[in-house]
Amino acid sequence: MNNNKGPRLFGAFIFIAILLVVGIVISRLDMNALMGIRPFTKGQLEKQLEENFVASVEIEQKLDSKGGSVLITLKDGSQKKLNVTDVDETEKWIRSYGLDPTVSEVPKQDWFIQLLPTIIMAVVCVFFFVIMLNMMSGLSGGGSSGRLMEFGKSRAKMIKDNNKRLGDVAGLEEEKEDLSEIVDFLKNPGKYAKMGARIPKGILLEGPPGTGKTLLAKALAGEAGVPFYSISGSDFVEMFVGVGASRVRDLFEEANANKPCIVFIDEIDAVARRRGTGMGGGHDEREQTLNQMLVEMDGFAENSGIIVLAATNRVDILDPAILRPGRFDRKIMVGRPDVKGRRAILEVHSKNKNLGSDVNLDEIARTTAGYTGADLENLLNESAIIATKRDAAYINDEDVKKAIIKTGIGTEKKSRIVSEKEKKITAYHETGHAILFHVLPDMDPVYTISIIPTGVSAAGYTMPLPENDDMFTTKGKMKQHIMVSLGGRIAESLIFDDITSGASSDIQKATDVARKMVVRYGMSKKLGMINYESDSDEVFIGRDLAHTKPYSDATAAEIDEEVKAIIDECYAEAEKILKEHEKVLHAVSELLLKKERITRQEFEKTFENAMNPMTI
Repeated sequence: MNNNKGPRLFGAFIFIAILLVVGIVISRLDMNALMGIRPFTKGQLEKQLEENFVASVEIEQKLDSKGGSVLITLKDGSQKKLNVTDVDETEKWIRSYGLDPTVSEVPKQDWFIQLLPTIIMAVVCVFFFVIMLNMMSGLSGGGSSGRLMEFGKSRAKMIKDNNKRLGDVAGLEEEKEDLSEIVDFLKNPGKYAKMGARIPKGILLEGPPGTGKTLLAKALAGEAGVPFYSISGSDFVEMFVGVGASRVRDLFEEANANKPCIVFIDEIDAVARRRGTGMGGGHDEREQTLNQMLVEMDGFAENSGIIVLAATNRVDILDPAILRPGRFDRKIMVGRPDVKGRRAILEVHSKNKNLGSDVNLDEIARTTAGYTGADLENLLNESAIIATKRDAAYINDEDVKKAIIKTGIGTEKKSRIVSEKEKKITAYHETGHAILFHVLPDMDPVYTISIIPTGVSAAGYTMPLPENDDMFTTKGKMKQHIMVSLGGRIAESLIFDDITSGASSDIQKATDVARKMVVRYGMSKKLGMINYESDSDEVFIGRDLAHTKPYSDATAAEIDEEVKAIIDECYAEAEKILKEHEKVLHAVSELLLKKERITRQEFEKTFENAMNPMTI
């Protein structure tokens, strides 16, 4: 690492010198002028005396000197000051105009008193100088305070000893295969050069949060055995104009000195957001930083041997210029793991856990569809915490089930006081959801039903158990989702002949699904296969704020009618099913009121008994 302490020390001396000069100038300023007392000449004073404009005169005579100063107060309230060489002569002259000046003697100021302001400023300058020296010494030792003098320096951390390998990453086999080609590029560049192949300049890892994008980047660098620079997109952007672009230049200069290497930019959307979407226009600091990054990745400068690896979960808002080949040649989708991947991830995170014999990782993998790697790690960690709280030596299956509820729904508020009437309404509400989950063919089976309050406002919950990793959904399944969402409200209406506000979130979910069916998926016969959605879910000032709807007001009214028609149809079908299973509605609700929480086995057994009662 280069030693830049000399130039920094010279800059500190210049700064202190400027501060000292400013201090001396301030200390020499005429305080009377600052207080509004203006200087006066003898001729001006004579004119004011002749015109009788002088209200009072104060004369200050210095000791051991004939000279002094005259402070004149005019009748308009303003004050003037006149320095004189002979106080006695001036006093006689003023008395000749009929005024009676007051005369006072002031001691002659010592030279130390006169220099005191300058001395104080010098002490302050020395104090700042010592602080800056400490800051610069902290910078040479790795201290963060030294960054005051290095705004434009890159904040990327260089990791040389990286023990992560691609084999340590579980559940992302296809993604690892794509990245293994990059490792071969870095280790054997000549082999590809003979074929005329060019090493990719950039690789973009995109996917939901928690799927392992950062872990893949570290594993790639460890596998290739090359220097690894890690930085977050937000580290480039500061409030000072030009700092971000300077940091980009400094990052690539340092990477160029250590190539071949990998530069990893996490959350690149913080700096590479689409241009023309902010208040600052082309002079926005973020846009200047992005422009510099575009130049460094594929400009006139030759940066061969530097692979830029970036991660984001918002690829839809990235600037098109940075996504093109030549900058990011390869885009790797890091999605949620399938059941096989979840099993492998659970195996990795359970190595340091004491699992009981009844814990089945295959079963957990099947029951956690949609979980990311971070979710699975958190699930096993919560299981370990639950087991520890009950002073157990091992994590059992019940601990895992409680952790699934805690991570999926939230902590149950058993201490909350709930009236019997509210419990009864909640029991029928949740049972309405559960019956439709169980009866409708495309819905997932019920995992747990509870009338114990959770979160802020949830009075209970019905938790399904996904058994498949679906790639897409059908129109029929979406309608069944709407029916399930409306099941709680329908059950309230059937049993109590009244409704509550507890179904507000259910109604919102049902409405969202129905609207997407009409405006996004083209599932309305009346409106046809046309996408009526706008291009972006985000409102960017300057681009989408004034963006008009891509359809007329008449079409908007038809969309509302179609959404309502879907909701009404699903409501009628769900109501019919619940009326047919009214015995189950009562039986399951009674069991919930008794136990407060029931499992899948208990629900299915109660369902069968209610529908097929044994005759004696």
